[in-house]
Amino acid sequence: MARESDGEAPALMRLHVVAFGCQMSVADGGEMAGPLLARGFIPVKDSKDADAIVLNTCTVRQHAEDKALSMIGRLRAWKEADPDRVLIVSGCAAERLGGWIRERFPYVDLVVGAKSIEDYPRIVETALAAKFEMLRETREAFAAGGGAPAAPIGWSSPVVAPVTVMRGCNYSCSYCIVPRVRGREAYRPYEAVMAEVRAKAAAGAREILLLGQTVNSWRVVAGDGRQRRFADLLRATAAVDGVARVRFESPHPRFLDDELIAAFAETPAACDHIHMPVQSGSDRVLSRMRRNYTAASFLERIERLRAARPSIEVGTDIIVGFPSETDEDFERTLELVGRLKPATAYTFKYSPREGTEAAERTEDVPAQVKEERLARLNELCDGLTEDAMKARLGRTVEVLDETGGYGRARDAFRVKWETPAEPGRLRKVRITGTMKRTLLGECE
Repeated sequence: MARESDGEAPALMRLHVVAFGCQMSVADGGEMAGPLLARGFIPVKDSKDADAIVLNTCTVRQHAEDKALSMIGRLRAWKEADPDRVLIVSGCAAERLGGWIRERFPYVDLVVGAKSIEDYPRIVETALAAKFEMLRETREAFAAGGGAPAAPIGWSSPVVAPVTVMRGCNYSCSYCIVPRVRGREAYRPYEAVMAEVRAKAAAGAREILLLGQTVNSWRVVAGDGRQRRFADLLRATAAVDGVARVRFESPHPRFLDDELIAAFAETPAACDHIHMPVQSGSDRVLSRMRRNYTAASFLERIERLRAARPSIEVGTDIIVGFPSETDEDFERTLELVGRLKPATAYTFKYSPREGTEAAERTEDVPAQVKEERLARLNELCDGLTEDAMKARLGRTVEVLDETGGYGRARDAFRVKWETPAEPGRLRKVRITGTMKRTLLGECE
């Protein structure tokens, strides 16, 4: 057995992280890998090669929760093949179903809910320190070779890095379980956020993705006594050496205010894209959803943003089949989509979440009606996306090369070209074709 004290390479343990759900879940997975990486684990791409797996779960929709639980079940064979292996289940579904997960899957070593992420390093060390040492003793030295992923855990590419600025949500949307599993809003200090931005830029990040459940609600009093709001954070991040682009997810319409709109207009590094969930075009449904805006006020804010930054593209989320949604309500949604003209849209059938207000309502929409409405909505949204992509044919767009021959334009459309090179450069690509949701081009 190779031992560090013998002057040989220490035994290296291998870590695989799986994240379900939103980009914030992916970033949380990277954060949860930190204590294990500090203990000498190295990341690997394939779960079958791993000595430890962190599975970060999502519970926003039933489908995402079911996928995570199914994977935990499949990992039983992985665990039984080598009981020394470590399985950690974390995140939003772990918060909601922690006790049930422990009982249903007794081979899971540790269950950590989303509300405990700030205390996660201590929790994992207290619970598993002895097991980590035993695991180290049983492993031969392992050469990573090509096993490590190209990007750090939690990054979407070697040059696009997430930075979480806040967690939780103070709103009570009647369909949403996030406040229950994530808690109320908590904002990271300005100095801590900026230190992470600078560190990730120094590590090679060219694009910073600012993350939070209601990311644009972020506001703090900094160490110098000044009040800072999200617009200030956007500007400061864009000014860091090495940062070429800044994006953010997921904003709330309430905080798309004049200050943030001005920051878009005045900050070239802010990308020409915003993903702003609308959920419905019916004021009656929006009220029952407790979304705190009307269809008209939502559109008015987007119109002001487009006036300030004409090149911006808008994406959105829409739910069909919310309890009591009528044909007329759904028609209002189609009308709003026609006026908004989102370049991209994520569309969903309403999924009741236990413990939410909407789940207690009895005026459910029949499954077949939900399917029909979703099909009509998707036809409209897919047509708008296709129109937006075709409009780019013949244009030359700026693309951040993320993986060598593949990246995103400033408006978030994915672009692929045939002359791969080192990632991290901003390239001019002339768009020559389309393929599904990807633009095809030639690098100039």
